[in-house]
Amino acid sequence: MTPEAHVRSATSWAAVPFVPEIRLLTAVEPFGLWDLTERDAPPFWAFPWAGGQALARYVLDHPDTVRGRRVLDVASGSGLVAIAAAKAGAAGVIAGDVDLNAVVAIEINARANGTPAVTADAFDLAVDDCRGAQVVLVADVFYQRELAGVALRFLRRAADGGADVLVADPGRAFLPAADLTPLTSYQVPVLSVLEDTPVKNVTVYGLA
Repeated sequence: MTPEAHVRSATSWAAVPFVPEIRLLTAVEPFGLWDLTERDAPPFWAFPWAGGQALARYVLDHPDTVRGRRVLDVASGSGLVAIAAAKAGAAGVIAGDVDLNAVVAIEINARANGTPAVTADAFDLAVDDCRGAQVVLVADVFYQRELAGVALRFLRRAADGGADVLVADPGRAFLPAADLTPLTSYQVPVLSVLEDTPVKNVTVYGLA
């Protein structure tokens, strides 16, 4: 099975609940798809996670954040935030993820949403730089201690290089709150099978 066939095999098109302007290939049943991937991590590319929905909404509602600028969406998953940035007028968007299935999903989703400004690529927070981005976007990466540390170090390097950094998080366990400045919060509908509640309070932050 080709990577594209794999991505399409257990997903169907659905509008994003909090960002209905965008539709994504979405898995109806997460655990069966997780088994098919044979990975330790769930298929983050197959769902609109809470933080991604909030950050996509923020970017669409505040287009000046990205308009005419080079954007990097890291740990992009489905490409939701990257697609929102492109729709908001970004000059170009790199959507990066360490999971190669995510890279394929991003390519499919970007085409379907008419956003040729999005380029999907393999990306590792631990080793890659921000590739000249003027804006760095990241959502839902502070759920695991080691990853949270890697992500914060990456974001610090990006900010030190002159990039604006926006983070969205629904209160994950390892959120570095002391390093972040809250900008706004949203009540975001999510899949109850993935979260402990049907609605998550998600905050969008700037890097302090």
